[in-house]
Amino acid sequence: MQQHLIAIDLDGTTLNNQSKLSELTIRTLRHLDELGHLVCIVTGRPYRNSEHIYRELNIHAPIVNFNGALCHFPNHSGYIPSYHIALDREIAFELFAHQKELEIDLLMAEGRNQLFTSSMNLPDSPFDPFNLDQISRLSRESLTYNPTALTVFSSDNRLDNIAKNINERYGDQVSVRTWGGQLPCLEVVRKGINKAVGVQAIANFHRIPQEAVIAFGDEDNDIEMIDFAGHGVAMKNAIDEVKAVANAQTNFTNDQEGLAKYLIEYFDIKSSDLY
Repeated sequence: MQQHLIAIDLDGTTLNNQSKLSELTIRTLRHLDELGHLVCIVTGRPYRNSEHIYRELNIHAPIVNFNGALCHFPNHSGYIPSYHIALDREIAFELFAHQKELEIDLLMAEGRNQLFTSSMNLPDSPFDPFNLDQISRLSRESLTYNPTALTVFSSDNRLDNIAKNINERYGDQVSVRTWGGQLPCLEVVRKGINKAVGVQAIANFHRIPQEAVIAFGDEDNDIEMIDFAGHGVAMKNAIDEVKAVANAQTNFTNDQEGLAKYLIEYFDIKSSDLY
């Protein structure tokens, strides 16, 4: 059997519109894991709010967070492909200093185990639950090391202009991506970082050929991963830019278990194998 790397985005792809895993999705992904395939979560989320999904799936595979800035294997500290690529913290401080000028409502810097924010007035988000014990106000005294990523919140109609301004100031150092959906924002990581970087690192280490990489996504930050995969799959609910680079499209949306149903057909999984 050819081992496959199955790279799955979370929001808008693996999770339904309530940010939950369906029973069919859990059973399907566990079955593929048991068959020996690598089922890898590849998400823009930090690990702090994707860990519970990883644990619920109960799969044995590495995970990629922060749109490719962090690759690791939980509870396997010696995993060779693991890496962590951080940003210069001065960028966070400069954006904070020019927050009003740039029309940024909220700026977050993701630390190792701590979130640093420009305000404690945090958005109400179903996919980003905040533990107040892990939150600090952003300052030079609190953020003493380089953060993994920055998240910028503002009104939807301002984000393109904010992204343009950030690229004009720091385009040689950062990549700026849009996170759509229920809570639009901008994600800022080191230049050249994207989800495909993490997927390729895992595939190379496990000697999985590119043609055996399957990737699922729906948003702008999935484009490089979908394009890299030997078989890139756009969700039915994906944006047109993702569909344009994909090899295939699911027949159902993320809220209709589109990922699980596609995998069941693709790998010819029998219902008796899942129940």
